[in-house]
Amino acid sequence: MEILWFLFAVIMIGAVLGPVLLRRRGGIRQVAPGSPDAADPANYGFLRQEELDIRMPGPDTDLLEVLDLVQRTQEWKAASQLLVGTETHGERRWQRVQAFAGAASLELQQRPGGVSDNPGGQWLRVWRAEAPKDAGGAAVHAEFLVQQAWRTAVQGTDEFRIILEEAKETCAQAALLSPGDPVPYIIELSIARGLAYPREEFEQLWLKILDRAPAHMGAHLAALHYWCEKWHGSRDLAYDFAEAAAARAPRGSLLAALPLFAVYEHLPEVNLVRGFYESEVVTKAVEGAMFAVHAARADDPMLAHVRHLLVFFLVRCERWAEAMNQLVHVDGHVGALPWTLSADPASDYAVYRALAVAGYEANGGSPATLPH
Repeated sequence: MEILWFLFAVIMIGAVLGPVLLRRRGGIRQVAPGSPDAADPANYGFLRQEELDIRMPGPDTDLLEVLDLVQRTQEWKAASQLLVGTETHGERRWQRVQAFAGAASLELQQRPGGVSDNPGGQWLRVWRAEAPKDAGGAAVHAEFLVQQAWRTAVQGTDEFRIILEEAKETCAQAALLSPGDPVPYIIELSIARGLAYPREEFEQLWLKILDRAPAHMGAHLAALHYWCEKWHGSRDLAYDFAEAAAARAPRGSLLAALPLFAVYEHLPEVNLVRGFYESEVVTKAVEGAMFAVHAARADDPMLAHVRHLLVFFLVRCERWAEAMNQLVHVDGHVGALPWTLSADPASDYAVYRALAVAGYEANGGSPATLPH
């Protein structure tokens, strides 16, 4: 369906999201906006693009409430209490540390120090000053520094290295404050990538994580970057790492989906050829991720991450009904790969969602036939 991918390019370039596709004779073609024949995602209960939450891959009501409180009052104690009450070895603690650090980093970007009487992220500075032995505060500070390095400094410069070295020291402090916590070491994985740890040093760091949380999906995703071709490994090393993790994954673990992330990290920059997405490597990775999703707990914090990446691949594979089944579970939140790599995550997600709806309807689907 070359015309479908032509439409995809037109939509991406023009950033025109809306009812652009039509079911007719099993094919897909562009139609005028507002046409009664146009595929409309709203018919499926999906949120409008401007209503999509780009902060997280899925809902976390407790985190959103605390984030709102902290940013509104500039008081850190609620954030500390939330992390204390979050399981140390679980995926959610890592996600919440990232969220608090990201919020502070974004605040600082919007209100840099010295520009106003209330510089952004001040609550994190006060947190560290008033509770230097708070393990959660140390972890958030370390992740904040990592995000600042990647966002504000140029890789390879002295500034970049200095910020990451400070982050490394803060990770060590956080690890001492909470010896069994894998999060400080997971944060260090990004530091290892930025500072180009030798493989032996990286593997020693990785063993510390495996000792504490051997099936931690977030940790595996962070480690995968190091082994990728664009960083310090190769396509084969990344695939080997992902496939080994999937092979030893306990039942119900989302690690079976890790090869799909490895495939994504090594996609060619430009490839609209349908055959690539029907290749054995892509098909095998997609099926592994589908199996992982089916076997995972419904409340697994990493489930939405896998579903979002599946939407990307299933649309490109033109597996419309399966893509729609994933969209039903994730719509509303788009803070996950691949959308977060875009300057406008909601826009990119909405494009793929529109394509899924159009393809689904072009093959006889309708809101009435889609299971919820």
